[in-house]
Amino acid sequence: MENINSIKACSWPGSDPLYIKYHENEWGKPVYDDQILFEFLILEGAQAGLSWITILRRREAYRAAFANFDPVKVSQFTESDVERLMLDEGIIRNRLKIKSAITNARLFLEIQQEFGSFSNFLWEHMPQGAPLLNSVKEMKDVPAKTDISDLISKKLKKRGFKFFGTTICYAFMQAVGMVNDHLDTCPFK
Repeated sequence: MENINSIKACSWPGSDPLYIKYHENEWGKPVYDDQILFEFLILEGAQAGLSWITILRRREAYRAAFANFDPVKVSQFTESDVERLMLDEGIIRNRLKIKSAITNARLFLEIQQEFGSFSNFLWEHMPQGAPLLNSVKEMKDVPAKTDISDLISKKLKKRGFKFFGTTICYAFMQAVGMVNDHLDTCPFK
């Protein structure tokens, strides 16, 4: 039986109930559903330069603003949609990030067509197509990027993706469970 004192959850969610729920139920859990992968693609791009909790608190506003994260609908957004989104106080009103979400939606669909799904494209980069369960003693040991995030980011940037550098890519990989960076002592690992 494990000593109760040796159980220590990740500290990064702090005491924020939304962050705690995200940490316990989503972060590090493998995702293969393209619509959820697209959701995190949009959210991680919006997060660039900001804290994740800032975006997490706006997640439902993003869902409403970006057609329930439907990549087909988002890919069809026009300049008038960009202007509409620039007025939406529920999201980060950054024109470059908004336009990149639309561009990325179009490119996402191209990858779906080429690989059968965006999930297939992503997961083929993982050893044996499985999540990496990293051994993490302290959160300071978690990398900001890896060779795999470098490779995926490079491939997506070559295709024209925006706001998806290697650091954002690694955060995306954590969010969708391609890597599990929970502390070894975390009960949600």
